[in-house]
Formats: sequence, C-alpha cells, structure tokens
Amino acid sequence: MRISARNRWEHVLSSVFPSELQLELRAGGLVHASAVAIGRSGVLIIGPSGSGKSSLSLELMALGAVLVSDDQVHLDVNPDCVRLSPPPSIAGRIEARGVGILRAEWTPAILQMVVDMSATENERLPVHRRVIVSNHRFPLVHNVASGHFPASILQYVKGGRAA
Repeated sequence: MRISARNRWEHVLSSVFPSELQLELRAGGLVHASAVAIGRSGVLIIGPSGSGKSSLSLELMALGAVLVSDDQVHLDVNPDCVRLSPPPSIAGRIEARGVGILRAEWTPAILQMVVDMSATENERLPVHRRVIVSNHRFPLVHNVASGHFPASILQYVKGGRAA
C-alpha cells in the first residue's frame, strides 16, 4: 500500500477545517515520515525531506522515547486504532545527518498524535488542531522553533493538553 503524495508528504494537506486535516490512505499505508513510541503511544512526525523529522525523533529518543521507524512508517488502520511499524528493511535504523545511519532499539506503537514539521507554530497558545486518519482523529501540532519542543511533545503524550 502506498499513499498518493505529491512531494511524499503533502498527503496530509487536504484541508477539512482550518484546524483539521485529513490523511488519506490507500491500501498499504506507507508514509514518508518518522515515528517514535512513548510507552505504547506513537507520535507520527511528518514533513518534507530535510524538515527535521529524524532530528526530532533523535531528541525524543534522548528523552526516553523508542524509535518506531525513520523515513518510512507503515500505518495499519484497524477499527479501534492505527498501528505504526517500520518496513522490515529499515527496522531499527535512523539517520543522523552528518553522522550516519545509526542502530536503535525499535518497537511498534499505536498512533496518539501527529507532528507536522512543515508548518511553524507562531501562537503562544495555538488552537487545538486535529488530523483524521481513516475516520480516527488525533491531535496535530506544528513545529515549534524552541528547545522545549521535544519535551513538550513528550509531556503532551503523557498528560494531554489542558488549554
């Protein structure tokens, strides 16, 4: 299964409402993205090549997250959840630009939230955004150009958002 995507990531940019995007899947569910697990909760990191998906994954891994997959993520849509896993050929591998392809522990996860690295958040308290993946809705956050961003994602997954 592959996702129809113009530059391999634009599949998420089909607007439903200003704060809600729809991720359209075809059979198979392979997306150009990275993903990490915080416990069993998966964070799908989307964006064009060079936008920082792998870097954010590495930062989250340094805070205790576990790699799901880097560069390509398989989305298995079930009636009750969306499971994230790596294609077998890249399982346990992550690119660190300027360093090389690194080995890492990996695990599958259940999708909990999506981070869009192609959009920069400028609001101090942004609106609640959602992304739809085959009738499942998940929180969507935009890239925050600040050192606290990885820790914020970690805490969002652990405790949710209050406001």
